Amino acid sequence: MSFKKKDLIGLKDLSKDEILFILETAEKFKEIGKRDVKKVPTLKGRTVVNLFFEPSTRTRTSFEIAAKRLSADTINFSSSASSTSKGETLIDTIRNIESMSADIFVVRHAFSGSAKFIAENTRTKIINAGDGTNEHPTQALLDLMTIKEHKKTFENLNVSIIGDITHSRVARSNIWAMKKLGINLKLFGPKTMLPVNTDPFGCNVCTNIEEALENTDVIMMLRIQMERQSKTLLPSVKEYAKLFGLNRKKMQMAKKDAIIMHPGPINRGVELASDAADSPKSVILNQVENGVAVRMAVLYLLGIHNGG
Repeated sequence: MSFKKKDLIGLKDLSKDEILFILETAEKFKEIGKRDVKKVPTLKGRTVVNLFFEPSTRTRTSFEIAAKRLSADTINFSSSASSTSKGETLIDTIRNIESMSADIFVVRHAFSGSAKFIAENTRTKIINAGDGTNEHPTQALLDLMTIKEHKKTFENLNVSIIGDITHSRVARSNIWAMKKLGINLKLFGPKTMLPVNTDPFGCNVCTNIEEALENTDVIMMLRIQMERQSKTLLPSVKEYAKLFGLNRKKMQMAKKDAIIMHPGPINRGVELASDAADSPKSVILNQVENGVAVRMAVLYLLGIHNGG
């Protein structure tokens, strides 16, 4: 098959086959990162603009490396040094950069729905690198790639997502994709950090850490989104770590071959103790490695397969 969409806005809009196709493409690109010369001419002559209206280290760097490994020209845009800080509208900024013949925009923005809004108002291809609390599709794709490498299949896997579900765009993208792939999902976190209505997700919401970890194959810990919430939603950090954090002792409640995941950056001693984050069960650095391959795949599929 081919990927026929103009943009990648979220995984809620993708079919199971489309998700699997991106993952298969990413698996092929991963080998490039192990070469002495880590570059192919696939997107030579194309221009990828990283439009980050929010701070980012991992995602922006990963997209930049991915684009450069495909030989694309890469431009990094910082909102703090742009005309948006002078009052220019978002769409005027986008259209000005589009007029310079950019081929792909990688967009991160604080407002949910911003990536879709931009995609509807530009001919340039858009990749959502995180919009508010809505979605972060490439993070979920790299999570899925990592799970597949370690567990070989998605069907009937038991995955627990633990932490700040309400404010996590990573959680939302993973939930939409995992349900399509036949994964059994459990959610757990403080009541103040769970959506009021979880029915659309179709997941089992757990009431304690024991229930969340029992018979679990994959434990996905989430970063507390301090920048997206009021402090009144959070008990003391010490209390959070005790009730909702993961350490080596709690790991014994899960399956013996369970793996630990985290989108980063980690608040050590809060959602993850060091004895869990640095344990052999942790695949966090594998996730980072797979992020480059996934982003290469998405850039390639939009830049080449979709009439790029």
